Amino acid sequence: MPGVKVREGESFEKAFKRFTKACEKSGLMSEIKKHQHFEKPSERRKRKLNAARRKMRKLQLMENSR
Repeated sequence: MPGVKVREGESFEKAFKRFTKACEKSGLMSEIKKHQHFEKPSERRKRKLNAARRKMRKLQLMENSR
């Protein structure tokens, strides 16, 4: 769990912004979103397969542009 110490003279808004960035960086927010609803194993496989396809397509586009 990410934590943030409030600096001397720092506003709450700035400390909260640093905390949310730390949560996003650690992957906590994506983990929470992933567990908000049940995902069937077939849906999980389909999602991962689509992500792999997007990644390969992106790599191929980068290779072709060189």
